[in-house]
Amino acid sequence: MNRYRLVHTTDFVYDGPVSESYNEVRLRPLHDERQSCLSFRLTTTPNSRGTAYRDAYGNWVHQFNVLTEHRRLRVEAESVVLEHEAFEAPTDSTMLADYDSHSHLLDEEHFDFMAPTGFVPHLVPLREIIEAAEKSCDGTVAGFTQTTSDLIHKRFRYVKGATHVHSSIEDSLSLGAGVCQDFAHLLLGVVRMRGIPGRYVSGYLVPGSTASPEAKQEDVIGGQASHAWAEVMIPNTGWMGFDPTLGNPVGLRHIRIACGRDYGDVAPVRGVYKGHAGQSLSVDVRVRPAIDDSGREQLSKITVGPVPPPSVLERAQQPAQQQQQQQQ
Repeated sequence: MNRYRLVHTTDFVYDGPVSESYNEVRLRPLHDERQSCLSFRLTTTPNSRGTAYRDAYGNWVHQFNVLTEHRRLRVEAESVVLEHEAFEAPTDSTMLADYDSHSHLLDEEHFDFMAPTGFVPHLVPLREIIEAAEKSCDGTVAGFTQTTSDLIHKRFRYVKGATHVHSSIEDSLSLGAGVCQDFAHLLLGVVRMRGIPGRYVSGYLVPGSTASPEAKQEDVIGGQASHAWAEVMIPNTGWMGFDPTLGNPVGLRHIRIACGRDYGDVAPVRGVYKGHAGQSLSVDVRVRPAIDDSGREQLSKITVGPVPPPSVLERAQQPAQQQQQQQQ
């Protein structure tokens, strides 16, 4: 098991005064059989109070408002997460032909994760990937999904800035390139067109050096740790993670924050404000093992509890878009 301390900081700087800023964030890690969120704290500058709830997909959403005039908004989320050793999942031997005969039974239960969306439309070019994956895989549902993930990893180039946060898979198909968000959407497009439920997962990827005990104090600064992948409903197994960007299995380096139909459901920061000022955005993500120089676990600095006035939101929050939207 691996224990990590996460600090995710988002800074909005405005070139003039703004007010009545209404925001929601999805930044609290999920707590389930795969990982435990041991502590979480959300702090804003200017100070604010907020509320929290669980959305339809089980993600934590935090909402807060800054009504007074301000020129900068800083949102900092701190978490300590324990990643569990993966359990030995039963081997899926369900063949695609057998799956097709009763896949209609999943239509109602998993409709949200099978229907096309704005980010993941059902496009004709995806059929070629479906055919190639069926031809190369072992014939099982799990084998088909893994082969599809491998094909996306090999065929599409990772190019930072090739697409933008609102891009659909149509953009990455035309460019032959994209980022982790695009690759996850591509995998979802293929499996959904094949009749298999799939969901988008946002989170963090702990860099290999940081995951090593010998690098316990190494910080990862910038956006490198933010990541996205897909989970697919595999018969007799349940939701299984696939990472077409990394090209390796989803494991202890993957920290799950939220899941949904696509990026639109899990954007880390989303909000609007009143004013005519423009804005600039910067995001900083730090991931490090939750131990200090003496080897002791760093748990006491971040605790779960009531919201102490005036600035700490001790409730769960949702991931949001990487941009606030201006409201006139």
